Amino acid sequence: MKGLANKKRLAAQLLKVGENRVWLDRSRLDEIKEAITKVDVKGLIKDRAIQARPVSGQSGHRRRKKIVQKRKGRLRGPGSRKGKRTARLSKKEAWMIKIRKQRATLKDLKDKKLISTKDYRMAYKKAKGGFFRSKRHVLLFLEEQGLLKKNERVQEKKTGKN
Repeated sequence: MKGLANKKRLAAQLLKVGENRVWLDRSRLDEIKEAITKVDVKGLIKDRAIQARPVSGQSGHRRRKKIVQKRKGRLRGPGSRKGKRTARLSKKEAWMIKIRKQRATLKDLKDKKLISTKDYRMAYKKAKGGFFRSKRHVLLFLEEQGLLKKNERVQEKKTGKN
């Protein structure tokens, strides 16, 4: 390919690509060597003796593979995480999820008449104040305080009365 560097440079300029993307037809090398001016090189480009290679893309295979794994719940370990826990789930969002669960539990217990309205209000306010860690903590507290009435149907099944 000696003596073709200049032609390659001219072709790159005309094709508006880098020199590495310029392709020269090997079967027409002597024709290309004879070209001296830009006009000659332009003619060779028109005759398809000199062409610009397409831009090499980036394979999306690994990306697609990773997405499939993430959908399965993989790649979520401590080594994949960047930033604090609050960067992934803000304190406010975490609180909203927690308080909604607690309030729904309390409402359910009140609707089933397992706790009195007075006890419901007291527990509701405690939940609002951040007293409970979780839904389980709410139930544990009500049980320990003896505020949770046992469901009569459950009682009947255990004793065998109908």
